[in-house]
Amino acid sequence: MFPVHRPRRLRASADLRRMVRENLVTANDLVYPLFAVPGEGIAQEVPSMPGVYQMSVDKIVAEAKEIYDLGIPSIILFGIPEQKDTEATGAWHDCGIVQKATQAVKEAVPDLIVTVDTCLCEYTSHGHCGYLQEGDLVGRVLNDPTLELLKKTAVSQAQAGADIIAPSGMMDGFVQAIRSALDEAGFQNTPILSYAAKYASAYYGPFRDAAESSPQSGDRRTYQMDPANSREALKEIALDIEEGADMLMVKPALAYMDVIWQVKQATNLPVAAYNVSGEYSMVKAAALNGWIDEQQVVLETLTAYKRAGADLILTYHAKDAARWLAEQ
Repeated sequence: MFPVHRPRRLRASADLRRMVRENLVTANDLVYPLFAVPGEGIAQEVPSMPGVYQMSVDKIVAEAKEIYDLGIPSIILFGIPEQKDTEATGAWHDCGIVQKATQAVKEAVPDLIVTVDTCLCEYTSHGHCGYLQEGDLVGRVLNDPTLELLKKTAVSQAQAGADIIAPSGMMDGFVQAIRSALDEAGFQNTPILSYAAKYASAYYGPFRDAAESSPQSGDRRTYQMDPANSREALKEIALDIEEGADMLMVKPALAYMDVIWQVKQATNLPVAAYNVSGEYSMVKAAALNGWIDEQQVVLETLTAYKRAGADLILTYHAKDAARWLAEQ
């Protein structure tokens, strides 16, 4: 007769628990989002995201140095242009804010991997992720004309020195269009991290404050995914893989860990989870009120994303998490 197994034997001490731990978060798993704005000497805190700032390029360079010193390998850049228009000019102009920030960061911290968000919502006057039909109040973005803007944006970002292009607009065929444009422009080795399964989520609210990208009318449900669907996510990732995606993202993460798991099981590509603004702000609000232990909750949540299958985690907690992990 076999002896009775007692699982608690392997939980008896911190060292023993660490030795048999199945999933481990490290600073190397993290990507830190940054919001670039025109000007100089600007670091303006986002009211709905304590500890997150809109920053001018000089401040972003200083932040990038700190991030690299913490062992975080990558940032992802979002831009807030001086002016917005229906052509999303600030997204693809060679002197756009993300292009300037990319150039400056790569010059100052060449080994930091600069990922760039390749989308148009921050740059359009109506706040949607592409061209709208005149008078459209619903948000039915015109797919194929938008692809042309995304191609121009991706090439401009790569020319500025971006290491990874991350298209997030959920247009049909956007990976193939961007891959073709990058290849034709000589950027065959620039990888694409596709927001392959991006849901029309209520968790994005604080981000829209940070990026100043709320739609002026309608919403994004005609192109972002229905939160009720998971099989559809597998269709989306299959299409993106076929079109040439090198990495795949699920966004948001917290309410979609089942999707992260399914995506990981369906592909051998790296899978990223975006720990989005609403998730961040809920933790921050509860911590500031003394209702939770912020460090323990954050590290537990990041570990859950790893357990679900995420290889990379985009998170506003990245700097704090890197410090906490270094102390363990």
